[in-house]
Amino acid sequence: MKKITLILMMACTQAAMAAPALSAKEAAVANELAKNNGCFSCHALDEKIVGPAYSKVAAKYSDDKDAAASLAQSIRNGSAGKWGRAAMPPHASMSQDDINLLARWVLTIQK
Repeated sequence: MKKITLILMMACTQAAMAAPALSAKEAAVANELAKNNGCFSCHALDEKIVGPAYSKVAAKYSDDKDAAASLAQSIRNGSAGKWGRAAMPPHASMSQDDINLLARWVLTIQK
């Protein structure tokens, strides 16, 4: 019984770490960042436009403990080939704090 409880506790801890929690204020700020920086031109919350849906990105990286850092790097530098032929342009003019918040926000989006 103790072993099962320990396994369940570990699974819950990993799930909580995979999707970093944001306050309501942080989520609202991140949503505005996405709007103001053209992110919704290529991405939607739960459907593919040019780039993948944010919910698909969150699902793909759900088991990756370094997901927020990886996504932040892709936002800052752009990326290509992860989701098909379309390339994501770099967003080098955004502050690193804004990029980090945006990356964490994407990881919280669920379908």
